[in-house]
Amino acid sequence: MKALLVLIRRDLTLAGRIGGGAELGLVFFLTLVAIVPFAIGPDQNLLARLAPAVLWIAALLATLFGLDRLFQADEEEGVLDQFLLSATPLELIVLAKCVAHWLTTGLVLSLAAPLFGLMLNMPVEAMLPLAATLLVGTPAITLIGAVGAAVTVSLRRGGLLMAILVLPLAVPTLIFGVGAANAAIVGPTPFGTPFLLLLATTLAAAVICPVAAAAAIRLVRG
Repeated sequence: MKALLVLIRRDLTLAGRIGGGAELGLVFFLTLVAIVPFAIGPDQNLLARLAPAVLWIAALLATLFGLDRLFQADEEEGVLDQFLLSATPLELIVLAKCVAHWLTTGLVLSLAAPLFGLMLNMPVEAMLPLAATLLVGTPAITLIGAVGAAVTVSLRRGGLLMAILVLPLAVPTLIFGVGAANAAIVGPTPFGTPFLLLLATTLAAAVICPVAAAAAIRLVRG
């Protein structure tokens, strides 16, 4: 456990020194939210209905920023080989790196989403449920993205391939996240039903994705 906490702190420190990941994600998030009203038009009711879907799609795409580098930096520096030889299971190392990535991207986007929702005329009472869905759902996106990052770890420019692999797998998370946010605004489905399904998706990803990502890294490095 101590080794995993050290790894999380290391990745957070590196992210703070290098910068760019969280900032680019927020800028992309804001840009997408800002241009949607120009495409849809001045219908405020329509914007409010579409707000959960727009914010969730923006969060999904923004979370992908930096995911292609999740393991590549370690690969280039030879650290990945040390991970493979470490006594700590590779699956737990992958999970720790996912936690660090989510803290620098998904958490920031989840907290900022309600403020951006004001630009889409989202009701104030729906902002807390929206933030809750993103806080619960964005870890699943990071975990699924880790599998794609592991598959493309040996490719110099594997970002596009990673996105192609990850986006279809993230569709259930997107569906349940948007469904829960919509339930908080218009109903008629109770908020708890899709929210629990979203939580179950994240828990399943936390169990399956680190194992799949570790297996992909061993296969690529083997």
